[in-house]
Amino acid sequence: MAANRVEILTAMLEQNPADSFARYALAQEFANTGQLDRAVEQYRALIAANADYAAAYFHGGQVYEKLGRLEEARGLYEKGIDVTTRTGDGHARSELEAALNLLPL
Repeated sequence: MAANRVEILTAMLEQNPADSFARYALAQEFANTGQLDRAVEQYRALIAANADYAAAYFHGGQVYEKLGRLEEARGLYEKGIDVTTRTGDGHARSELEAALNLLPL
């Protein structure tokens, strides 16, 4: 079933590469199936296309943590905090701040 979801989401992105939700869903699918490098690629592409997509910063940071890339996770959380402060998304900001505070120094 997971391969089917990847195929469907990939086809959606081929039809509309600017579909932020489809790209986010594809990144999530890769993350959920352990394809962490592919997930990172999709989160990066999503942020490049839609810098205000707050969930990409949180979930992208989580993937970086799973990969042991803590400085990259820290950078993504910090950038997400900046974005959510600017956009007024207090809930996402608080989640990003909590994730940042849980990172080891």
